[in-house]
Parts: sequence; structure tokens; C-alpha cells
Amino acid sequence: MSHDNSELHPVRQRNGRAPFPAAHPPVPPPPAGGQPGNGARPHSCSGYHRALRVLRRACRWQRRVAALAALGYFAVFLALTVRAPALMSRPAPGGLPTGLLLAVVQIPVTWLAVILFECAASRYVDPLARRVGRYARPAGGDGGPRG
Repeated sequence: MSHDNSELHPVRQRNGRAPFPAAHPPVPPPPAGGQPGNGARPHSCSGYHRALRVLRRACRWQRRVAALAALGYFAVFLALTVRAPALMSRPAPGGLPTGLLLAVVQIPVTWLAVILFECAASRYVDPLARRVGRYARPAGGDGGPRG
């Protein structure tokens, strides 16, 4: 199970782009009368972890859409084969049976799903991945941008 609570912090998008982490207001420091020396730092919703959550969300969304596009067509084809065999055996324009024509059309539909997946990745996911790549992996540091 994932402990990703990114749904608790909605991401505001402007012009179809994910917001830059530095655009969010900084988290206020703990009160001065707090418990000194306990080693706890304030939780930050910006920086490396926030950019990584946004990237994970974009990747999940893209995988779901691509899977539904490719598998959805296949599921419709199977349902028509089982529920409407008379329709699938009827000749289509060109002399081929409708079932065979729909089976052959699965190949271009799959390629179309792959092409749309790649276009969406280059437009939405790759910029997020580059943004995450600009941050140093937090190994005790604050995860601020690399110099």
C-alpha cells in the first residue's frame, strides 16, 4: 500500500501546467516556545517530495488512460463477439466479416494509444521529471534545488 497523501493537498494548475514548487508559500517556522532539541523539523509540502508526488500522480493518470484506451477497445471487441455473433459474421464493406475487420483494426488502435501515450508523456510528464531531477535527493538535507 502506498502512503501517498497527495490527494489531501490539491494541486492548482495554471494553463494546463503543474505549479512550480517554489510558487507555494513557505511553511511557517515552529513557534519559538516549542520543544528545542527534539530533532523534529517542520513538514514541508514544497520541494523535492511535492514535485515527486505530482510526478507520480501524472504517471498514474497516464497509465490508466492508456490502459483504458487499448484494453477498452479489446473488451468491446470481445463483448461484441460473445453477445452479437450475427453482427460479427455479417460482411462489412470490402467483403471481410465485421469481426475480422474489427480484429484487424485493433493493431492501429493499439499504435494510436502508444502514440498518444508518448505525446502526453513528452508534454506533461517529462517536464515534471526534469523538475524532480533538478532537486537533490534528500539524504538529511532540505532537498532544495541543485546549484
